[in-house]
Amino acid sequence: MNANGFPHDDPQGPLFVTEHIPLEISEEEFDQIRRTLQDMRGFNLDAYKDKCVRRRIAIRIRATHCESAREYCHLLTSQAAEVDLLLKVLTIHVSQFFRNFSTFEKLRLEILPYLFTVARQEKLSGLKFWSLGCAGGEEPYSLALLLADHFSRDLERIPVTIEGTDVDASILDAARLGQYSQERMVELPPHYLQRYFTESNGQFTLIPSIRDMVHFRHGNIFHGDIYQRCDLVLCRNVLIYFAREQQENVIRNIARVLNPWGIMVLGKSETLLGESRSLFQTVCPVERIYRVTEPGRSAPAGGVIRDDSH
Repeated sequence: MNANGFPHDDPQGPLFVTEHIPLEISEEEFDQIRRTLQDMRGFNLDAYKDKCVRRRIAIRIRATHCESAREYCHLLTSQAAEVDLLLKVLTIHVSQFFRNFSTFEKLRLEILPYLFTVARQEKLSGLKFWSLGCAGGEEPYSLALLLADHFSRDLERIPVTIEGTDVDASILDAARLGQYSQERMVELPPHYLQRYFTESNGQFTLIPSIRDMVHFRHGNIFHGDIYQRCDLVLCRNVLIYFAREQQENVIRNIARVLNPWGIMVLGKSETLLGESRSLFQTVCPVERIYRVTEPGRSAPAGGVIRDDSH
């Protein structure tokens, strides 16, 4: 161990190590890790899928070159920096601009026009879009790019607030800078890159007018107070990490704050479960797009989207 008590020269170590070493984490050790995260950072592991959590803990055990889970427990309780690194691995959500491009095409061609139509019919003062589990900000910024490029006239009459929320405060600080590497641009249409980014030393930075369209807020998806009234919620590739009960709780909270015409978008590998299925009507099963239909609410008569499997 080095002078700081870490079992290798780098006090942080790589977030991921690819070598495969069989590793057992006993229930006692897992409980100690769970309590450490709860006590030191207020982070509740119980909501996450057990196998997924154990796999990601193992990543950090190997990255720190600990010889056992017990040794890692000692490291975790003695080094606050490792607590933050473990949290980053547990909550990491790598994304790209326009990830699953067909979903954003559906938003551009049908969902956003529908929401602007509703806003005009209902004489709304504005619309609010929310990216839940936004990670580095690629998703809410993609919404901003769509709006700036295709809905500038609508924005003159109906302003849109875009918000991104994530449990990792440090990744939100990076998101506010709006600076990204080439690998995050794989699905970005070329004209967006030319029009809305500046390039320097291989890094691409969003122009200020796009950055200003998105506001970032730190919050835990399991804390009810982060849920605020909105018209469109993107919660993509987030639920897959959670146990079924917690998935349903998140979906119920989303339904609770969506306006009567509100739209929710899930990830391609996610779907509605249990009682939450009664809260939404499927708009596009392929793109996992749903409209809220909570009992007692009704959508505007002229703002109906047809069910579509394409």
